[in-house]
Amino acid sequence: MTLDENWFSETDQDMAFSLRIRGKLHEEQTPFQKIEVYDTVSFGKLMVIDGCVMLTDRDNFIYHEMMAHPVLFAHPNPKKVLIIGGGDCGTLREVLKHDCVQRAIQVDIDERVTRVSEQFFPQLCEANDDPRADLRFDDGIAYVKNAEPGSIDVIVIDSTDPVGPAEGLFSTPFYKDCLRALGRDGLLVQQSESPLLHTDSIIRPMHDSLRAAGFLDMLTLHFPQASYPSGWWTATIAAKDATVCFHREEAAEELGFHTDYYNAAIQRAAAATPEFFRRKLFA
Repeated sequence: MTLDENWFSETDQDMAFSLRIRGKLHEEQTPFQKIEVYDTVSFGKLMVIDGCVMLTDRDNFIYHEMMAHPVLFAHPNPKKVLIIGGGDCGTLREVLKHDCVQRAIQVDIDERVTRVSEQFFPQLCEANDDPRADLRFDDGIAYVKNAEPGSIDVIVIDSTDPVGPAEGLFSTPFYKDCLRALGRDGLLVQQSESPLLHTDSIIRPMHDSLRAAGFLDMLTLHFPQASYPSGWWTATIAAKDATVCFHREEAAEELGFHTDYYNAAIQRAAAATPEFFRRKLFA
């Protein structure tokens, strides 16, 4: 079947994800990338960057909650959080649901992503005015390189695919800078693509690079994401000087804030490793 102009389609490795659209709400070319926003029939508003789905109204909560809550509950006392990327501000909103977080710095190279999100996805930007939030529009790689050693508890790398501006966020030199910036018990989490499509090309090389940078332990969490290639996504947590564990499990069991996907049982289940993935990752 050939789709007409009433559909948006993203293709990946001989696959396609398509949504019927009512129309295009916004389009601009920034110095870094092309941003588009569509009004879809069944997934609400859709943000696209360089032709790739970034988020939809309908399912973004899964990604944002899984990027924030598992790693924060895996740290014994996360006070200072650094978010690299995340310009739509959904992950920032979730991070700041944790009362223990005293400061959350978000560094995204493209300010226009945040401004477009404020216009079309205001619910994701509800925490932007939180006094603990510090929004910076700069090069995240340079920011980490210049960060004071041991000054950060958790680094969240909420990036686009490892091409273009995000390519350097998947490299051993960058991970070494992250390791240096993290304090004792420090944790890093990064979106790590689809295990069905990207285990060999992205996830295993990521584990290798994190290990080469000096991280002691890694754990890849699995969760559904309907609007991303294959519908199955991951986030990889890396620990500076300990094993990755569910450190504040009791606090997660008694959540003091609202979520739509995350709970303690989800965190435990997301850590289960499918057999094909285990063989590829640890062979």
